[in-house]
Amino acid sequence: MIEFRAWYRISAFALAATVAGGIGTLGLVGCGSKAQEPAPAAPSTKAPLSQVGPGEGALTIVAWAGYIERGETDKAYDWVTAFEQKTGCKVSVKVAATSDEMVALMNEGGFIDLVTASGDASNRLISGGRVQEINLGLVPSWKSVDPRLQNAPWHTVTGKHYGVPYQWGPNILMYNTKVFGAKAPDSWSVVFEETTLPDGKSNRGRVQAYDGPIYVADAALYLKKHKPELGITDPYELNADQFKAALDLLRQQRKLVGRYWHDANIQMDDFKNEGVVASGSWPFQVNVLAAGGAPVASVLPVEGATGWADSTMMHVDAPHPNCAYAWLEHSLDAKLQGDLAAWFGSLPAVPAACQGNALLGEKGCETNGFGEFDGIAFWKTPKADCGDGRTDCVPYHEWVTNYIGVIGGR
Repeated sequence: MIEFRAWYRISAFALAATVAGGIGTLGLVGCGSKAQEPAPAAPSTKAPLSQVGPGEGALTIVAWAGYIERGETDKAYDWVTAFEQKTGCKVSVKVAATSDEMVALMNEGGFIDLVTASGDASNRLISGGRVQEINLGLVPSWKSVDPRLQNAPWHTVTGKHYGVPYQWGPNILMYNTKVFGAKAPDSWSVVFEETTLPDGKSNRGRVQAYDGPIYVADAALYLKKHKPELGITDPYELNADQFKAALDLLRQQRKLVGRYWHDANIQMDDFKNEGVVASGSWPFQVNVLAAGGAPVASVLPVEGATGWADSTMMHVDAPHPNCAYAWLEHSLDAKLQGDLAAWFGSLPAVPAACQGNALLGEKGCETNGFGEFDGIAFWKTPKADCGDGRTDCVPYHEWVTNYIGVIGGR
């Protein structure tokens, strides 16, 4: 067990629109269905920029909460102001709470230049032709990127790069230290199974779960350890029986969940004011709450964890490509990478950021799990093609429709 320091519900309509725009027409399909997976579109063939010219004066980025800071929350964390002063590119940020929301915004297009996409969105954006190939020759600091990330499948397709690695990390278990005392919970069972907590009370109504279809993988990862007879090897590559088992676990969990979260601020408020004591979360929430004196901490349980490896990707019709390339280079600055890792509780895409960063500290990368890369089940979009010769895996559009049913109590 590794210690970490460190908005509402999506409507069925919004999810359906997102999936329809990302991977084809959405059908209301049960987990046992043999429906064909919608055929994806093709990656964009648009030629990348050949040279970086003068900035256009503006840049719009769709990003996770806490990813693009200009010192408004804490003056010590600001990697936007200096960029704007140097380039003249005024940065605007649209915060997205889920990968599905990011895909929906990218499908709308028009005003977006860049997105910090996780693996469960990036391949949908590539196959849907919503992002363009990146000319790495225009990103001089590419050579400083962690080799484990440089050719990762969530941004690299047929040798072409459609993104620049930004940050990565696990989805951790956040818990209330007053409730659990000196012994941290070491299993995801505290959110999946009804149990009596150390304070003598049930966990029913006091735990949360992530409000996104990709959370099915968390249930599958739990079952991988606790029900090995299911034969789960990859929590994103589930046959019909494995998928049904994960849904059954999630329906069981539904009786325990007080709220399905995907707004980081609301989750933090729930931990402070609404009696929530345990939930899957991001290190960002843990860091902010702990800094404010809240009794919270986090762990990576014995079952392991799902996680995210985020890449900055450029919209195929980015209105400010020169500013976008300037940001891609800026995003790999070692100080930015270290400061962001310290702020979010994540891991930098540039290993040099782990040394000499005053905010991250000498052991920040070690504490946040830099050596645990191979043990994290990184988000990716489930497909019918399992990737190992099998073609009977449950595709993502079925994850969406069935997860809507779970959180709706069906």
